[in-house]
Amino acid sequence: MKIWSMEHIFGHSWDQITKAAWQKYPNPMNPNVVGTDVLERHVDEDGVLHTQRLLTTSKWSAPRFVTKLLGMDECCYIYEYSTVNPKSKSMTLKSINLSLSSLMSVEETLRYQQHPEDSQKTLLTQEARIDASTLLGAPSYFEGLVADSFTTNSAKVFFIAELFICVLCSDVSVF
Repeated sequence: MKIWSMEHIFGHSWDQITKAAWQKYPNPMNPNVVGTDVLERHVDEDGVLHTQRLLTTSKWSAPRFVTKLLGMDECCYIYEYSTVNPKSKSMTLKSINLSLSSLMSVEETLRYQQHPEDSQKTLLTQEARIDASTLLGAPSYFEGLVADSFTTNSAKVFFIAELFICVLCSDVSVF
């Protein structure tokens, strides 16, 4: 198992960042997410919003022979469970792959919290647990590839959040 993690401080309030986080799909920077379906959503007695979503992705970057060899479908599915607590200014999103889970498990957790020292900033903590132990040969190699993709994609996440904040704060539409 490989654990990847990072932290980032956004120069925007928690309210702005969480609004942007809900707007991140679809977007031209991540065209492989082709669908988001809300499975269940409710607000509990403490005012915390709980949401379960199914994300649909496509456009695998793996070579076609690999997708055929592994029996991969055109689309893959990810389950996401999130909580938003406006009182404590925290939002947590946990996701796990449903597709190919017998070969590799990828559990990701994103935590957005109001920065403890500056209420006009937001602290993002991101962690991914990657387990390819069922793959014969070199599971650590495949776990490393996935971890590297998190590193590469995290820069896109920051850019997309900044872009959506600009859109939310203006009357301009970029999509």
